[in-house]
Amino acid sequence: MARLTGARPVAAHRWGCAATAFLLLLLTVQAAQKADLSGDATAATINHSLTLLQRLQELLQNGNGSDSVLRVRTAASDEAKVFHTHQLLLSLQSEVFESLLRNQSVITLHEPPETAALFEKFIKYLYCGGVSILLHQAIPMHQLASKYRVWGLQRGVADYMKTHLASESSQGHVVGWYHYAVRIGDTALQESCLQFLAWNLSAVLGSAEWGSVSVELLLLLLERSDLVLHSELELYTAVEGWLGRRQPEGPVAERVLRAIRYPMIAPSQLFRLQAQSAVLARHYSAVQDLLFQAFQFHAASPLHFAKYFDVNCSMFLPRNYLAPSWGSQWVINNPARDDRSTSFQTQLGPSSHDAGKRVTWNVLFSPRWLPVSLRPVYSDSVSGAVQAVRIEDGRPRLVITPAMSSPDFSGVSFQKTVLVGVRQQGRVLVKHAYSFHQSSDEAADFLAHADLQKRTSEYLIDNSLHLHIIIKPVYHSLIKVKK
Repeated sequence: MARLTGARPVAAHRWGCAATAFLLLLLTVQAAQKADLSGDATAATINHSLTLLQRLQELLQNGNGSDSVLRVRTAASDEAKVFHTHQLLLSLQSEVFESLLRNQSVITLHEPPETAALFEKFIKYLYCGGVSILLHQAIPMHQLASKYRVWGLQRGVADYMKTHLASESSQGHVVGWYHYAVRIGDTALQESCLQFLAWNLSAVLGSAEWGSVSVELLLLLLERSDLVLHSELELYTAVEGWLGRRQPEGPVAERVLRAIRYPMIAPSQLFRLQAQSAVLARHYSAVQDLLFQAFQFHAASPLHFAKYFDVNCSMFLPRNYLAPSWGSQWVINNPARDDRSTSFQTQLGPSSHDAGKRVTWNVLFSPRWLPVSLRPVYSDSVSGAVQAVRIEDGRPRLVITPAMSSPDFSGVSFQKTVLVGVRQQGRVLVKHAYSFHQSSDEAADFLAHADLQKRTSEYLIDNSLHLHIIIKPVYHSLIKVKK
C-alpha cells in the first residue's frame, strides 16, 4: 500500500532523482528493444522491464524520493488518505496533475466515497501502467481517469465495459453503464449497452436492474423492432410492473403504454388485460383507440383491413419473438463438417384471421459456400484442369425459403431474423442478429467473421452452432379506400 502516515517525506540525496533515473532506464530499455539488431548475429535483447516496474511500485509503496503529497478527502470522513508520490511520474500520465503540482508539492483532492475507495488503485496505475477492476468498480475508475485526464486508462475501462456486458452480477450493471454513458456522452458505449439490452431483453426483464431503467431508456427500447423476447404480452407485463414501481406522471405513463404493439397480442389476452390490468384501467382513455384498432385488426382479413388502415407502421411490425409460432431454434452440431437442412412451421401472420394458417419453411446451412467470384473455373485445355480453391475461401451461408407458394401470401412479405447464441461469462446470450430479405433469402454478412473450424470459436457452444430463426410476417397496404 502507499504510505499513509502524516509525516512529510525526506528527499534524501540518494533517492532525490530516483523517479528520473528509473524513467530514463525504462526509456533506454524500450529503445533497445526497438533497435534494429538484425545485422549482427551476436545481438541480443536484455529485458529487465518487469524488474523496473517492480522498482517503480516500490517507490510508491515506500515513498522513497517522494517530492509531492496527495491528500484525498471525502465529505463522509474527517480523515484524509495520504499518498507520497513523485511529481515526474504523475505529470507524465496526467496533464491535470502536471498543472496542480507545478507550483506546489502538497495538494488536497476532494473525491466522493466511491472514487476515493479506488484512488490507491488509480495511483498504482500511474506508476505501473496496469490495474485490475471488478464490474462495480468500472464507473468510478472511469470517472477518475476522466477527471484527471488519464486517456489511456479511460479508453481501457471503456473497452472493459464493452466486453463485459454479458458478465453476471447480482444487481445487474448494463442499465447503469448505459445511463453513465449517456451522462458522459460516450456514444459507442451507449450503443453497445443499448444493443445488448435489446437482444437479451427477456433476461433483463426478470432481473433486479429492470426497475432502474430510466424513462428515456424505456422509450428507446419500446421503439425498437429488434427486441428479443418471448412475446409482446411478456413486454406488456414487464412494462406494467415498471409503471407500478416508478409511478411516473400521467403523460409519461401514456407514452409508455402507447408504445406497446397491441395488434401483436391475441384477442383473448387483450380481453384479459382489459379486465385485470389496473394500469390499463387507470390509463384506458389514452390507449382506447389502439385497443379498438387491435381488435379490428384481428377481426378482419388482413387484405380488407389494409384497405382502411396504414399497416406500414411499427404498430403492425412484429418484434423478434421467441414463441414457437414465430420461428424455431436450431442447434447444428459440428457445423464446419458439411451442409445441413431443417424445416419448421410458423403462423402465416399475427392477425387472428391467419391464426390457423401455417407456412412451412425449408432452411439450408452451408459452412463453406463459395461466392461466384471464387467458384472453380474449367479451362479449355485437354486436361480440363480446375483452378485450385481452398476450403477456407468459402464462407457460411444460410438460405430460408417457404416450401410452397400460396394465394394467402398476397399482401404479406416475410422478414427473417437469425439470432446467434454464444456463451459469455458462463451465460448463453444473443451476440449477433442477422436480417434476411425476401429478395435474396440470404444475408451477405452471415457469420462472415466466424471461424467455425476452431472448436474454441466464440460462435460455438460445445462445438455446436446455436441459431434461432424468426419469421416476421409484414402486411402491406394494397388499395386505399376512402372512409
